[in-house]
Amino acid sequence: MANHLLIVESPAKSKTIGKFLGKDFIVLPSYGHIRDLKKKGMGVDVEQNYDPQYEISDDKKSVVSTLRSAAKKADHIWLASDEDREGEAIAWHLAEVLGLSEKEKNRIVFHEITESAIQNALKNPRAIDLKMVDAQQARRVLDRLVGFELSPILWRKVRPSLSAGRVQSVAVRIIVEREKEIQDFEPESSFRVRGLFVTPEGETFSADLTDRPGSASGAQKVLEDLIGSTYTISQVSVTPAKRQPAPPFTTSTLQQEASRRLGYPVGLTMGLAQKLYEAGHITYMRTDSVHLSTFAIGASASVIEKEYGKEYVRTRNYATHTKGAQEAHEAIRPVHPEAPSAGATAQERRLYDMIRKRTLATQMADAELERTTMTIDASGGPTFQAKGEVITFDGFLKVYLEGRDDEDDPEESQDTTALLPRMKVGDKVSAEDVEARERFTMQPARYTEASLVKKLEELGIGRPSTYAPTIQTIQKRGYVDKRTLEGVDRSYQVLKLRDGKITRSTGKERIGASKGKLCPTDTGLVVTEYLVEHFPKVMDYHFTAEVEEEFDAIAEGEKEWTEVIDHFYHFFHSNVEEVMSEKEDHKVGERYLGDDTETGLPIYSKIGRYGPMVQLGRADKDGEKPRFASLPKDLSIATITLEQAMKLLRLPREIGEYKGEVVTVDVGRFGPYVRVGKSFFVSIPRDISPYEIEMDQATPLILEKEERERNKYIAEYGEGTDKLEILNGRYGPYIKYKRKNYKIPKTTDAKTLTEEQARAIVAEIDKNGGPSKRRASSATKSRKTSTTKKKSATSKTKK
Repeated sequence: MANHLLIVESPAKSKTIGKFLGKDFIVLPSYGHIRDLKKKGMGVDVEQNYDPQYEISDDKKSVVSTLRSAAKKADHIWLASDEDREGEAIAWHLAEVLGLSEKEKNRIVFHEITESAIQNALKNPRAIDLKMVDAQQARRVLDRLVGFELSPILWRKVRPSLSAGRVQSVAVRIIVEREKEIQDFEPESSFRVRGLFVTPEGETFSADLTDRPGSASGAQKVLEDLIGSTYTISQVSVTPAKRQPAPPFTTSTLQQEASRRLGYPVGLTMGLAQKLYEAGHITYMRTDSVHLSTFAIGASASVIEKEYGKEYVRTRNYATHTKGAQEAHEAIRPVHPEAPSAGATAQERRLYDMIRKRTLATQMADAELERTTMTIDASGGPTFQAKGEVITFDGFLKVYLEGRDDEDDPEESQDTTALLPRMKVGDKVSAEDVEARERFTMQPARYTEASLVKKLEELGIGRPSTYAPTIQTIQKRGYVDKRTLEGVDRSYQVLKLRDGKITRSTGKERIGASKGKLCPTDTGLVVTEYLVEHFPKVMDYHFTAEVEEEFDAIAEGEKEWTEVIDHFYHFFHSNVEEVMSEKEDHKVGERYLGDDTETGLPIYSKIGRYGPMVQLGRADKDGEKPRFASLPKDLSIATITLEQAMKLLRLPREIGEYKGEVVTVDVGRFGPYVRVGKSFFVSIPRDISPYEIEMDQATPLILEKEERERNKYIAEYGEGTDKLEILNGRYGPYIKYKRKNYKIPKTTDAKTLTEEQARAIVAEIDKNGGPSKRRASSATKSRKTSTTKKKSATSKTKK
């Protein structure tokens, strides 16, 4: 009896595949890559034709030991890592470590984990594709060269511990440039004139003036001309139209749609998709193909006919036009379209449901519409137009409608789905009122994780396997963060004509508010400006895309990987040496704001060891040290004013004592706070200024915080790692267990909750996907705030 060893990437996948294979097979995971470039030094021998110096990672030594032991006992070894460049490289590293021949046909690939797919792969093994390995190796080596040589420049010129990356730095540049567009944006106003019209039968509908006045006086003139006007339908156009379904999911479109519809970050989407794939529910989730197999089309058509009727079936396939598309995978689809639900958690099930519905929609009939455009002439001169849309056959819309991007103008789609009354040319209507409302051009939208993926894909930067890691890296390194911005209030004018009289009023709207959008940090801004100035080619979008195309050419066998690296490294290394030799008159990103009115010393904004800050004075020969103040999160070194900086430098200020402890006021990265002694912090509400607060205002805040702390603990069960606490929180009682927070149902009294009941709540929530993100992130944010405040306080030096 033959003994087969089949090696996959993950334990979840090994478990699923193990069910399909008999006792002759042992299925073991490699847990991803088992080797990487050496951590010490560059890890690449530049003098020896860029020879990569690999080592087995410390955390993979036991894995390799297990695989080697199993390989010695096996008659046949199969390498079944994922079917992309990373997977091919993993297979090659396994072959190298296990002493397998590169020419041996022991590499098997599949894009879905089903018994038939696995058996078919075993019948059609191939040798490792060394061209794909070279393409992956080229990317890894090039990224190491860039990071290894650029990072020391940033340590010297900006601040220690910074790092740079070939693709990551370009991604940050995209976000920085969008932020500058927003800062430079000057809104232009015009007046949307909308009439509410009534037919003789009493039906109402809205229509807009075809030309928008650019000023209030222009709007006034239009309304004056309309006083006493009669209105006649001058044109009615009814045209049939069709709407087609969006293509099936690629990696990029899955990430975008999961963000729009489900609110999932890119990393979470890919993690959930990975689990669905490894459990055999969906096809491989890293692909830029929109192709569907004949089986998938047929199976989807059968489901549609059964669930919705034959008239809803229209099979079609899609062609892939993505720039730089690589592996010829299928699109992301359910392995079994007939399965209405799949996934171990609620989050997985929601993602699967979206993938299934999108796939089914691609094989459904077009939606049929009736679009009506109606023109209304006013005897006073202006012309109005009304647009309506009626769905006469829902087709694929019965199952799925693609989400909208933040960049879409809401006014463009406004009222287009309204049902207009049946009218004919020459019919008369009356105007109940006509309103001229001031509207402003929209500032560019900040990127979400998903819209950044879309932009990277449009520019040809990165590939399906790199989008999520790139976005996670730039946030982890502190160059970009997700921010909730409150925005500011803006006034707008409204003129209304009703019953022959024109009235004026003013309204208010909030602009610039956003939630979870990617914003550059001060560090990201400074580093990006420096790299763009000194390394323009490396930071160029087109050049970065060209490098990706060269990786594709390597994978196709059209270019030698070392030649591609050599061409890049020659100009890059000389650029690095030139920049290293340059002397800077001041620290990169430092900005002189003016002189302090009290001391006469200069004030600067800059990036310090602990982040953005303002500095009063400079170190002199007598040892006099400058004074520093950290910037709160709502201020930037690029825009902070001298007045704001002077206020920050007046902090921390002592305002009194509480129970023998000194009470001080300060501002940290997350806002102003009162500190009692060394470790008791109380946030200052927005309506109280940290520069004016005194003990009579601070004492109630301290007492309230003490009361909350006293009432925080309701019950405690277990010890050590199994400790479970029932606590009072900002949003009500909750359970804290293993560093996670679990919501207690409103129908349950937390004070009478037994240990058995509490653990049952934890088990049920874990079963359905774990605790809510808001709860978990709230605790994390609290810990970060406390840490940041301590750093902010200790970084200030008294003059």
